[in-house]
Amino acid sequence: MTEQIVGANKVVTVTYSIVDQSGQVLEQSDLPVDYLHGSENGLFEKIEEALEGKQAGDAVEVILSPAEAFGEWNADLTFSDKIENVPPEYRKMGAEAEFRNEAGESITMVVTHIDSGTITLDGNHPFAGKTVTFHVKVQGVREPSADEMAQGVNPNKRPTMH
Repeated sequence: MTEQIVGANKVVTVTYSIVDQSGQVLEQSDLPVDYLHGSENGLFEKIEEALEGKQAGDAVEVILSPAEAFGEWNADLTFSDKIENVPPEYRKMGAEAEFRNEAGESITMVVTHIDSGTITLDGNHPFAGKTVTFHVKVQGVREPSADEMAQGVNPNKRPTMH
């Protein structure tokens, strides 16, 4: 049987890690995830381009600037207040709170700093402002089912590389 090659409308199974410039692993998935190549799959374009033509066992390394990946860090997406103005359940590092504006748009903010009675929440992506390297290994390539073609990917294994 001929080995399947990564290309349009193939289900590609990958494992990956995201590493910052200092070599620290920011995110890692040892559990394989599937995506439909060439569809609106949530993968960064540069990664999908690097995987084109690869097959099971191949690996790619792709460096993405902040603009190509998670965006620049934006000070307008941070908010500081007196800790007593924040409900007790959010008064700890890493706590997440969702905020909505009048237009119904929502943003999740994470507590990133607590000091001297002040608390800071940040709505930036945790990797914003970072140049990151994706290490992606192809675990398998196959033809999609009719459902996968209609949905773009196996709904039980959504990729998280975005």
